[in-house]
Amino acid sequence: MQEAWLQLRCPDCTKHWEATPTDLPSPDTQFSCDGCGAERSLSEFMKTARDLELLREFHA
Repeated sequence: MQEAWLQLRCPDCTKHWEATPTDLPSPDTQFSCDGCGAERSLSEFMKTARDLELLREFHA
């Protein structure tokens, strides 16, 4: 099985990075940006709708 990489983007400072679904908590978990410290639901850090969909499928 090929490993998925999800694209994340901070809604406050616009920092971009990638992570695998296994490295991330569920989409509704509070998450903090390493760049600026902004704290929001992880789902708000997903760069695309497809990234959010893949994360939700992984944590279903």
